Amino acid sequence: MPGNPPQSPTARTTSEHGNCPSLYEVEETGDIVVQGDRLTDPEHLAQLRDVGEHETFVVPRELLTHFAPKK
Repeated sequence: MPGNPPQSPTARTTSEHGNCPSLYEVEETGDIVVQGDRLTDPEHLAQLRDVGEHETFVVPRELLTHFAPKK
């Protein structure tokens, strides 16, 4: 018996007309998916480490809460 299909991520956006940037929360994992302009600058890309050909960028909630400004 197959499992339940994953739910669509919940969108949070600062866009007024459907353009980026947007954040999506994956309810099953709490991960955050960031939508924005594709990063193409070679200098910026060179700063990313250990990115496999099969990988994309998803931010685990723990990273956001760990690195978020604290007041």
